[in-house]
Amino acid sequence: MTTFNIDGHKAYAYTGGKALDPALPCVVFVHGALNDHSVWTLLARWFAHHGYGVLAVDLPGHGRSLGAALPDVQAHGTWLLRLLEQAGVRRAALAGHSMGSLIALEAAAQNLGQSTPTCAIDRLAMVGTAYPMKVSEALLQTAQTQAEKAMAMVNSFSHSTLAAKPSYPGPGAWLHGGGMQLMRRMQALYAQRNEGANLFARDFQVCDRYANGHQAAEALRAAGNCKVSFILGERDQMTQIRQSQDLAQRLDAQVFKLGAGHALMGEAPDAMLGALRQALA
Repeated sequence: MTTFNIDGHKAYAYTGGKALDPALPCVVFVHGALNDHSVWTLLARWFAHHGYGVLAVDLPGHGRSLGAALPDVQAHGTWLLRLLEQAGVRRAALAGHSMGSLIALEAAAQNLGQSTPTCAIDRLAMVGTAYPMKVSEALLQTAQTQAEKAMAMVNSFSHSTLAAKPSYPGPGAWLHGGGMQLMRRMQALYAQRNEGANLFARDFQVCDRYANGHQAAEALRAAGNCKVSFILGERDQMTQIRQSQDLAQRLDAQVFKLGAGHALMGEAPDAMLGALRQALA
């Protein structure tokens, strides 16, 4: 693990069980809504022990990173670049899941706009992604007024099976129960630290409002120095494959399709690792 100070607030990143060596190519993992770095631990450990530096971040207000959650994808992208600068990373691949995939896309595009970027971002893996990532008005309203009910809905939609085998963190793990408990913990921690604020509603508003995806894609494709891959679940009900096709074409992305739902890292850990190894090779 390692910590940083960004705008006066602690920012946490898991390093995969090994100290970060900024001289190594770094894989930066960005989690989705109401999650934290723990959804990436299996992948983070593999890359950390196979020649890469690893930073699996907790976004602001999530998990061990403090401060208020940021208002939009653009602000998250800027925050991520500042973290990379503080870490001294010179070359990075970004891997983001769901909301995190939009943040990774935005960060890669913003990095191109810097006059003297401190880090070269040459790989981008967008996992369980869609653009636009619109959220139904019914779910947004339920998230505001009945957060527990909305979390249960999202958790159900995120898993395509009741008992994936093998699953992560181990065969027979209760993915539904683990997913729900993680969301409850993130929601409760944020409310405790921020006067009862609703992190679940805020995260889904961040996804819903992002409108810079096409511009970011055009910037990346024009630069031509970042290989892009999509890793998608064939049974994903949250971000369906058809919702990612246009952005994949704009980015000329390599597309991997796994036999899983939205929670790819838990339902298909081996296939997910295999796809990500190819994406970042």
